Formats: sequence, structure tokens, C-alpha cells
Amino acid sequence: MTTDQHPNDFGFGEEAEMLRDTVRKYLDDKLPVHELRELVAMDHEAVYTRGEPTAWDPEMWREMADLGWTGLAVPEASGGAGFKLAGIAGVVEQVGAHALPSPLVATFNATHVLAHSEGPGAHALLEKVAAGAAATLAVTDGAGTREDVSPAVAATVDGSELVLDGTASWVQDAHKADWLVLRARHDGSDILCAVATDTPGVRLERNHIHDLTRDQATVHCDGVRVSAAELVSDDARSALVAAWPAVLVTVGADLTGCAEWQLQTTVEYAKNRVQFDRPIGFFQAVKHPLVNGMLEIDRARSLVYHAACCVDEGDPEAMQAARMAKSAASDAGAFISDRSVQLHGGIGFTWECDVHLFFKRSMHNQVLYGDGAYHRAKLADQLIGPVTP
Repeated sequence: MTTDQHPNDFGFGEEAEMLRDTVRKYLDDKLPVHELRELVAMDHEAVYTRGEPTAWDPEMWREMADLGWTGLAVPEASGGAGFKLAGIAGVVEQVGAHALPSPLVATFNATHVLAHSEGPGAHALLEKVAAGAAATLAVTDGAGTREDVSPAVAATVDGSELVLDGTASWVQDAHKADWLVLRARHDGSDILCAVATDTPGVRLERNHIHDLTRDQATVHCDGVRVSAAELVSDDARSALVAAWPAVLVTVGADLTGCAEWQLQTTVEYAKNRVQFDRPIGFFQAVKHPLVNGMLEIDRARSLVYHAACCVDEGDPEAMQAARMAKSAASDAGAFISDRSVQLHGGIGFTWECDVHLFFKRSMHNQVLYGDGAYHRAKLADQLIGPVTP
């Protein structure tokens, strides 16, 4: 399939636009930035010094589930909406633009993998997600990659059950999730299992991260038993390869929404902050970075929706497009995060300035599943071949 055969609007039609606007209005009403600060940033020592859980609103999660958000990416055959990825990208942009503390993005990513899995546990867990359960991926190694590595969890057979031992790292929003989609090594191949976070033998070790809008954990499995009904896939590598473009698009959309909030907030500040008898936005040293930030974000957004369209249309170049999108979104996030702090001047470096909430979310997303440099290196390998000394 060639690009000129794709829909001109990336498949982002009227239904997707209505959903995006509904999500925006809901989050505008439920989580304006002062409410976000009240929720996550009133006591920074609780998280940074005492290691307490990051705050979120479980009641809001239940409302979102009742609105059908958790089931957007779930296929219709499993009780979900079967929404296109282009529409889901619009939802996730709004999630990023509000720095929503919830397991929604993690659940979407787990759903992408479940939808490409054939085991009995995949359909069962998809039904639970459509009904409001939160899920997350436990598929990366200690370096944060799932590519070209074996998992650090081993699965052995004991009667009719599998016994899991080992660790999975960089698990997003693990303390908010009900279920893990966990990758393990069994009999020379990788498998995926559905594991409830409260299963005996599962221990979540909270990671120290600076993003106040999510949590991250290392999952330790010590004799965790799963039944055959909880097998998600007996070919984890194939499922992950098929789902990974959608995962990268989802994280890229969150980055883009977060960057847009930083840009708009900084533009508004530049209009109102007066120095030398003029708004600081009058000066070229302020104008130019903001324009450059707008261009970076628009470029990233176009690539995100193009990649989403490639996934929806079954384009064989979907992975290439997704790597481009994640790379551009990571770079745009890094650029506008730096400029938003700098252009807020002295206040930009303080805890009282709301910019840092989005800055930290963006920085976390930039490295999640590979930063811009990582994906450009992968693209170079794909397009021109590995460079040998």
C-alpha cells in the first residue's frame, strides 16, 4: 500500500473528532490544571523523599470506564468499540494535554498487544478491559527494551500450570493496574501470560521516577502460578512485533498533547508577562523559539496520525512510520519542554509553576520504549543496513 492510497484525513473522521472533543470537555471540567496540581503536587516530599504512591483519582477512572474509554481499542468481538488507532490517538493527545494521572495509556498499550494475541487469556482479558479493568505491559528488560532480548522471567511447567520466576522492568502504572500482560521464556520461546497484580508471588517494587502523573515498577515473580486459561500468546515475539507500531503511536500521541499544552501555556505567558514596557512575546528571542516549537509539534502530530493511519490500513510500512512518529514526538517534547521552562524565566524553575508537571511527563515519555536517537538508529538499520566498522 502506498501513502497516496491512505485517506486524506488519516482516517480521522467525524466520529473520531466528536470523541476527541468529548474527552477534551470531560477533562477540562474534571481536571483543570489547578485540580491536577492539587491532586499530584501538593506534597512533593511524599513521592520524592518518602516514596509514597503517586496520586490519582480511582473514581474518575470508574467514570471513564463507564463512558467506554477503556474499551476503545478492544475489538468488537471481545465487547469493545474496535475504534481505529487514529481516533484513539486523538483521545490520547487529550490525555497528554491534561497530564491525566491514570492507567489509560498503559491499558491501551496492553490492549494493542492482546488484540494481536491468540491465546485463551487474550480474549478473556480483553473482555475484562472493556468492562473497566486496567492492564499494563510487563514485557521489557532492565534496559527498557523488548527488542532483540530475552525476558528475565522464566516459565516452567508444573502439572497443568506454569510457574513464573524472575523480573520484568519498566512496567508503567503497575500500582494502578489490575492485570499484567507479562512476557516469559518457556521451552526456548517467549510467551505472554495474563497475571493479576494481586496474584500470590507477585511483588511490585516501586521505581523512583520524577513524573508525578504516573508510577513505574519492577515486577518480581516468585513462584507465580498461572493456568492454561491465562496464556495470552505462545508466540510473544510475533504478537509484540505486530502490536508495537500502535504502542509507539500511543506514546507519541501522549507526547504531542503534552507538548501542545506547554506551547499554548508559554504563548499565553509571553502575551501577559511585561518587561521593558512590552509583553515579552514582542521580542524575537521569545518569538522564534515559540514558532520553532509550533513547527516541531505540528511535524510530530502529522507523523503520529500518519503512523496511526498506516496501522489502521494494514500498511506494511507501519513500523517504519511509527518509529518516525515516536522519534519526532520525542524531539518535539524535548525542545518545547526546554523552551517552556526557559521562557517562563525565574518562575519556570520553581515548584509553584505548573510547567514542571508537563515537563516531567514529557521527559518520561521521551525515553519510554526508545527515544528519538534510538528510533532513528533503528530506521537507519532498516533503510540502509547496519553500519560495520
